Amino acid sequence: MSHAPARVLTIAGSDCSGGAGLQADLKTIAMLGGYGMSAVTAITVQNTLGVRAIEVLSPELVAGQIAACVDDIGVDAVKIGMLGSAAVAHAVADALALVDVPVVLDPVMVATSGGVLADGETVAAMARLMARATLVTPNGPEVAALGGEAALVARCRAVLLKGGHGDGDALVDRLIVGGDEQVWTHPRLDTRHSHGTGCTLASAIACGLGQGLALAEAVARGIAFVQAALRAAPGFGAGHGPLGHQAVRL
Repeated sequence: MSHAPARVLTIAGSDCSGGAGLQADLKTIAMLGGYGMSAVTAITVQNTLGVRAIEVLSPELVAGQIAACVDDIGVDAVKIGMLGSAAVAHAVADALALVDVPVVLDPVMVATSGGVLADGETVAAMARLMARATLVTPNGPEVAALGGEAALVARCRAVLLKGGHGDGDALVDRLIVGGDEQVWTHPRLDTRHSHGTGCTLASAIACGLGQGLALAEAVARGIAFVQAALRAAPGFGAGHGPLGHQAVRL
């Protein structure tokens, strides 16, 4: 009899065009052998050209979705993406206080397309989730919005500082856990098809943690998955196109 797949819950916004948000998360989890579930925080109207509209769900509805998954299916790991409001952030923190599993927080505030997805009050409320998270995965602009690298390292158990917004031909991702640092360096791919990279990476890491991988192993596999998905991008859209999740074989 085969082992049951790791149960991974993504708490995130919906991207109707399928490239980012919970759609990217569920594709990633499935490709890595996990069982994906979702608690929708917001409905977005977006595509590769940008975000046109956002409607945030009620905190009660978000918390209800989390409870429905946890109470029946169970959960081995959680990925948190776009929250949409401070009230939703607090509701998620309350719900996860009752669940003792690894949590990967992607503090979604600035989309790849440049759209701002969180206000100041939501950023402040995110502090509770940052303290709870096993790993926080900010990009460059999000690091700045959250007070800088030193503040993040001091407040979080572990931080993965992503290098996608940096300059140069090499992309450097840095995992900082306490006083230890591990670095992954790889060539920067010259592509406009990078929509959903942050969502994909965070959900891949969460899936790995749910499957029992050590943090550094989960991060390494997540980075490899994103790199492969970038190379396999189907070329859809006129802007920042989606990754090729379905083509990845690790």
